[in-house]
Amino acid sequence: MTEFATPAKPVAQLFPADFLRRSADYILSQQQADGCIPWFRGGHADPWDHVEAAMGLSVAGEYAAAEKAYAWLAERQLADGSWWVAYKDGGIHNRERRESNFVAYVATGVWHHYLITGDKNFLRVYWPTVERALEFVLGLQTEHGDIHWAVDAGGQPKEDALITGCSSIYKSLECGINIARSLGCGRPHWERGREKLGEALRKKPQRFDRTWESKARFSMDWFYPVLAGVFSAAAARTRLQHKWDEFVVAGLGCRCVNDEPWVTVAESCELTMALLAAGEAGRAAKLYRGLHRWRDGDGGYWTGYVYRDSAIWPEEKTTWTVGAMLLAADALAGLTPASGLFTSVKLLSDPAQDTEGVDGLHQLELGGSQR
Repeated sequence: MTEFATPAKPVAQLFPADFLRRSADYILSQQQADGCIPWFRGGHADPWDHVEAAMGLSVAGEYAAAEKAYAWLAERQLADGSWWVAYKDGGIHNRERRESNFVAYVATGVWHHYLITGDKNFLRVYWPTVERALEFVLGLQTEHGDIHWAVDAGGQPKEDALITGCSSIYKSLECGINIARSLGCGRPHWERGREKLGEALRKKPQRFDRTWESKARFSMDWFYPVLAGVFSAAAARTRLQHKWDEFVVAGLGCRCVNDEPWVTVAESCELTMALLAAGEAGRAAKLYRGLHRWRDGDGGYWTGYVYRDSAIWPEEKTTWTVGAMLLAADALAGLTPASGLFTSVKLLSDPAQDTEGVDGLHQLELGGSQR
């Protein structure tokens, strides 16, 4: 495990002294020999949560294991750039659909790993994987800017859009654009696609949840546009304050849905990072500090807690929950050069206009008109 320099921000009481080592060990204990990171031993893996766990390994300095996870994913990419929704025991577990936000997330993971390691060859190796994935995803974008949430087994679009899924794609497009620009491979149509998607998320609520019941009861629909950088800091604070009492249970964490007495650790971690993006560092640290009560003796974190029944539920310690804990710790404490990935919007200069390449990284102020 790589030893990092002194954290950029005070870490007192943010996490236990053995947090990084034990968290990494837990994910490693669940990772399979071929690189796959299932939800838990004996469970399935999906492309999004696999990447989330791999990012946790990168934060903890387990670079070889993280790279093995990305290799596993690249080896299973379909010809059209996508992945099936679930894998298990070395094969495909679910062939019913391929979800657009699951497919896009590889760009976020690859860029995250590069920010930490500085290994440009890693970017070159996984550029074809990222390119094929984002081309598949943008092929599902409508004229209104929203992106269909999935395709069915035959490759036909399932024509509706999810706020949470599209927000995740918005961040993945930012990361994909940065990968392209750092390699001198401009992709203007990705930039246009991201711009249109941001417009849809900000100004076209009617394009989401058109064919099913609104997903507004899910906390992720509330905070994910903030986490992904869709809104400015001021608009983000307003958005988070608006439903704070609806989703946050004082002393426990963030509810998964507003109509069940169930707080979940991963959503609480993601809300922690969204709060940081909105400039609410104090709230973020307070929320995060309380999550370590859900750590088990093996270093894993329980997925959720039903406070009405004082019961852990489900009785699962998911690898992606530990990954989210590591990402939030990094965002709070500045453990790695990727600590700001989910708390700010950063774009490389366009190589056609700036020859500095990756050294031309500059932070763009989050704003409602930010693209």
